[in-house]
Amino acid sequence: MTKNIIHTVLERVYHDELPDLSDLEYLLSLSNRDDIQLLYDFADNVRKIYCGDGILVRGIIEFSSYCKNTCMYCGLNKYNKSLRRYRLNKTEIMNSIEQVVSAGIKTVVLQSGQDDQLDINEFTKLITEIKQTYDIAVTLSLGEYDYELCRDWQEAGADRYLLKIETSDKSLYGSLHPEMSYENRLNCSRNLRMLGYQNGSGCIVGLKNQTINSLANDILFFKKEDFDMIGIGIFIAHDKTPLKNQPCGDIELALKTIALTRIVTKNTHMPAATSIGNIGNCDMRFKALQTGANVIMLNFTPPQCKKLYSIYPAIAEDCSIDTLKKTIEQMNRTLDYSIGDSLKLKQKTKI
Repeated sequence: MTKNIIHTVLERVYHDELPDLSDLEYLLSLSNRDDIQLLYDFADNVRKIYCGDGILVRGIIEFSSYCKNTCMYCGLNKYNKSLRRYRLNKTEIMNSIEQVVSAGIKTVVLQSGQDDQLDINEFTKLITEIKQTYDIAVTLSLGEYDYELCRDWQEAGADRYLLKIETSDKSLYGSLHPEMSYENRLNCSRNLRMLGYQNGSGCIVGLKNQTINSLANDILFFKKEDFDMIGIGIFIAHDKTPLKNQPCGDIELALKTIALTRIVTKNTHMPAATSIGNIGNCDMRFKALQTGANVIMLNFTPPQCKKLYSIYPAIAEDCSIDTLKKTIEQMNRTLDYSIGDSLKLKQKTKI
């Protein structure tokens, strides 16, 4: 009987234009192993229908660990005075991009903290040079910037922008982001959509005072905002943050959130987040790829800087392309090295 009920709810969530909050809460609260597997299998089938079996590969370069923000869960928090900060120069960034391209990867993700000393003009020129030199997509993940600057970066050649909301619960957001504004973050995200970026968001599972209701509303938020990319990460306590004594997020709840987000949003690109690869005794990113995710990122940050980009304490080492290929083959899936533009692109009209 339970199996029939779960299947009925899954079908309803899948077909409804905007699912009922109580249905999402019910599925996020599943605790029986067989019941949870029904959710995972359903999500994996939705992924197969809308995204295919290819796993898109992206190359990420974390080019600056400077950050002016105060996120209470993040080791890059400006109050972490023990962290040795770094900022890659143009040559170092271009060398890292060369490694990405040499690996056959056609999307580079340039990520940093909210670096208020970023040389805006030079960075804009860098985007132009990247696009003139390589036939690749450029994704930016730099934090909150105004409409005009994001327009300049897009005109220089940037294709995508990832600005995670982290939680759509305004009260929870405020408690975790002192000196920051929920409204500003939301406005920045909507500006990116208006500019025509392929727009990304996401949340963290396991935040202090987060509830099942909060996560269910995150999924509805993702649906309403119609994002091209959604990254679901997991909270990992960092000993240099105010949340150092908080337990890490529940991996099962994170996977259920990924699965439900896939079912609700259908054709959104969803990475198996690097934080999920740092929970437990094995790389759980591969489990995420079986519960709805369809993208994986490999880190091309220079080795001497990787451990300094300390959002959370890294446990697992990033796997090599060869290791990745072998694991993916065992899953009867393939790596997709294409640019991998948004599957929603044909539906959008640039403003």
